[in-house]
Amino acid sequence: MTANISLGQYLPGDSAVHRLDPRTKILLMVLYIAIVFVVKSLIVFLLPVALLIAIFAFAQVPASYFFSSLKPMKWLLVFMFVINLFATTGETVLLQWKFIRLTQEAIEQAVYITLRLVLLVAGTSILTLTTSPIALTDGLEKLMSPLRKLHFPAHELAMMMTIALRFIPTLLEETDRIQKAQMARGADFESGNIFQRAKSMIPVLVPLFVSAFRRADELAMAMESRCYHGGEGRTRMRELHFRMRDLIATLLLLFVLAGIIVLEQLAL
Repeated sequence: MTANISLGQYLPGDSAVHRLDPRTKILLMVLYIAIVFVVKSLIVFLLPVALLIAIFAFAQVPASYFFSSLKPMKWLLVFMFVINLFATTGETVLLQWKFIRLTQEAIEQAVYITLRLVLLVAGTSILTLTTSPIALTDGLEKLMSPLRKLHFPAHELAMMMTIALRFIPTLLEETDRIQKAQMARGADFESGNIFQRAKSMIPVLVPLFVSAFRRADELAMAMESRCYHGGEGRTRMRELHFRMRDLIATLLLLFVLAGIIVLEQLAL
C-alpha cells in the first residue's frame, strides 16, 4: 500500500552515513547525480551500481527501502523503457515487423535510461532516509546562506522544501487510510479501464485535499503561536561542523567520479 513508500521518510540510525554533516550529504548527492550522468556505457554502469550498494550497506538501510523508493516510479520506468525501445533508431536490426523495428542500439538505450533513472531515484532516497528534516533544513539553509547578500530567502526556501518532504509520508498514510475507508463502503479501485479507475479516485482526492489544507492551516497556526518569524536571530540546538569523515567521504566520491571519467575515455 501507499504507506510502504519510502519517499520522504527518515530512518533513524547511527551509521557512518547518518553521522555525516547534512551539508556534506547534500553536496555528495549532487556529486552522485553527476556520476550517474557522466556514465555513457553499460559496462561502466557497474561502478555506480556498486557505489549505490555500498552506500546502502554503510547507511545500514534494509533492502526493502530500496524497492519501496522505486514503487512510485514503476509505471514511469516501464513507460521510459518502452518509449526508448521503439523510438530509438539503430543499425543492428533484431526484429522487423510492419512498422515495429527493434534494434540492438534501442535495447541498450532503453536499459541505459531505465537504469539511470533507478540509480537516481534510489540514490537520492538515501538523503531523506539518513537525514532528519531539521538537519536537512539547517544544511540547505547553510549552503544557500551566501545568497542572502542578494536578498534571497534562503531560510524560507529551505523550510518549505523540508516541510514538503516531511509531509509526503503523512499524506501517503492519509491516502491509504481514506482508500481503506472507501473500500469498506464498497468502493472499487482495481477493476475497470483506466478512465473508470481514475474516476473512482475522486472520492479519495477530495477528502485528501481537505485534509492537506487543514494540516497546512494547523501548521501555520502552530508556527505563529510559537512566534516564528523566519531565520533572523534563530539559534540551533546542534551546530553544524565539518569533520574528517566528511572530507574522507567527499574524497572517495571524487575518486569514483575521476575513475569513471577515465574508464569512459578508455571505452571510447
